[in-house]
Amino acid sequence: MKPLILLFLLTFTISSHAVDSRQLSDPKQQESYETLTKELRCLVCQNQTIADSNAELASDLRRQVYEMLQQGKSEQEIIRFMTDRYGDFVLYKPPFAGKTSLLWIAPGLFLFMGLTTVFFVIRRKKASAQAQVDNLDISSEKQKKIRSLLEKGELS
Repeated sequence: MKPLILLFLLTFTISSHAVDSRQLSDPKQQESYETLTKELRCLVCQNQTIADSNAELASDLRRQVYEMLQQGKSEQEIIRFMTDRYGDFVLYKPPFAGKTSLLWIAPGLFLFMGLTTVFFVIRRKKASAQAQVDNLDISSEKQKKIRSLLEKGELS
């Protein structure tokens, strides 16, 4: 009885993954199928392709891609069909176009703005340190030494 219970418990501990059993007779079509399923996004999942997703919609989209390839459709025709039906969101890597330009430009723009802000903050801090040195009541020889250290960036 104990071995039977252990066997029963082991069957539930083994993880299961969806394996796509669709095989096309033409190796080129099979390669296209695998490429397309990795390029198309699952519309109901968080950041997964239809190849990676176990969702029912992803399964339907894989079946649709499979059937269209069997009908002799090209990759471009299948992608056009999917984008006409679901929009550019179905593409895992959206194309650079007017409506998606912000997606492509924003990271560089934010990086530029961040670096510019850091530059001006450092510049202002140095100017503030220079002003404090000028206001000190010390000899001009010590002021020159402090200024040279500030210019080298050794004093903050």
